[in-house]
Amino acid sequence: MAARIILDSSHRLILVISIFYIYISGSTSAAMHYGKPKQYKPCKSLVFYFHDIIYNGQNAANATSAIVAAPQGANMTILAGQFHFGNIAVFDDPITLDNNLHSPPVGRAQGFYIYDTKNTYTAWLGFSFVFNSTDHQGTINFIGADPLMNKTRDISVVGGTGDFFMARGIATIMTDAFEGEVYFRLRVEINRVLVFKGVRGVGFFPISRGGSKESLKIPVSR
Repeated sequence: MAARIILDSSHRLILVISIFYIYISGSTSAAMHYGKPKQYKPCKSLVFYFHDIIYNGQNAANATSAIVAAPQGANMTILAGQFHFGNIAVFDDPITLDNNLHSPPVGRAQGFYIYDTKNTYTAWLGFSFVFNSTDHQGTINFIGADPLMNKTRDISVVGGTGDFFMARGIATIMTDAFEGEVYFRLRVEINRVLVFKGVRGVGFFPISRGGSKESLKIPVSR
């Protein structure tokens, strides 16, 4: 009888140890499976153009920006002298995939620029790309200094929504064309940006400075 009790106790002990081992093995496998970082394909570099036509008192039909602040006594339809220091302009510009003003827009560039230096052409930018197309939904937010005399300039990407949720990184801009002080076109290459995709993970725009930098002169009605 004692031997039978000892045998039953041994069986129960072996059974408990086996169940515990199976539980630990399953938990470890699950942890390894869910803890392993997923692999995501990198997003390609994105290039957009936005076109700014400043209101000059005669082009209200197609103007996309307006001077909203100027040095005392300055004309609000003409950028001030001395490197435009003190001018602030608000814009709602069309975004296109190429450098043609008349191409179908894929979104709007909305924000402002401030001419903030007295001895050279420099502006400070704060704006958003607002997308609502079949390819892109959401916004990308940019801020930073724009030393206009440099061929290329880097500005900060500080946030986003939708397809660009919580975007962070750098975008490279360049003046692709301009006509006097009424029209300019900026090329924006979003090439070093981290985008959080929520449950879908994280994607990167890789470093890329490819693409043509040639500009086409576009007539703008005055």
